[in-house]
Amino acid sequence: MDLDLRLVRYFTVVAEHGNIGRAATALHLAQPSLSRQIQRLEHQLGVRLFARTPQGTTLTPAGAAFLPRAHAVLDAAVGAVTVARAADPPREITIGYAEGLIITPAVRALRHRHPSARVRTRLLRWHDTRALPDGRVDALVAREPLPFPATVTPLYDEPRVLLVPVTHRLAGKEVVSVADLGDEDLVACAVTPTLWSTPKDGSPPPAPDDSFEDKLELVASGSAVAVLPAGDHRLRLRDDVTAIPVEGFEPCRVVVASRTRHPNPLVASFREAARLLVPAG
Repeated sequence: MDLDLRLVRYFTVVAEHGNIGRAATALHLAQPSLSRQIQRLEHQLGVRLFARTPQGTTLTPAGAAFLPRAHAVLDAAVGAVTVARAADPPREITIGYAEGLIITPAVRALRHRHPSARVRTRLLRWHDTRALPDGRVDALVAREPLPFPATVTPLYDEPRVLLVPVTHRLAGKEVVSVADLGDEDLVACAVTPTLWSTPKDGSPPPAPDDSFEDKLELVASGSAVAVLPAGDHRLRLRDDVTAIPVEGFEPCRVVVASRTRHPNPLVASFREAARLLVPAG
């Protein structure tokens, strides 16, 4: 049987989310397209993998039996690629970086040290959490927390800022404290270092699948506030919000992450070059 690994991966993501819509968002696919891909896999296997109900998607007995083996197949595929690459000196590296971070100095230094290597970069949106473990990037510059195990090298810590509309009562202050926030109900995002408040004007709260720009619109309109890393360059996207240094929150750590026992020596070289990303002073 020719088992399409792409379809197997889609199956594991749907199983993880328990919902076709949320899985489609995580995979950057249209929901009808993802449903068709799952149906293709079911046709290949000759069994139904999911029971679809108005409440979501649940595994059938066949799906539950297939899930651990699907993970094993994907892990084996990644392992096979790792072994193959280890047998041949790498000539290329793909470096991922999270939204709001700039990696240009480190990439420039890596290209200078390895002029014959092909160095690629890839901007990763906040919800594209599987690029590193899936092997689509070899190294990743991001802010903790990371929603997967990885070998991590800390680069630097960032202080936090409070993001409010320019009309907010705290706008214009040089620094604010946790006490200044009063009864703002801040909720931490599970996969980013950002905290968003629950709107008090009846507006829907920020949803996990909302883009950063959508959430920024809530702040600009006065419906919410946010606590973000001070170095997030996306804070400059609009002039109707202002960032104020805030005390009382743990700093945010920026790291270089890679898969454990990565055979590509360019990854180690990039870790060394990444010291250029540490802010001066």
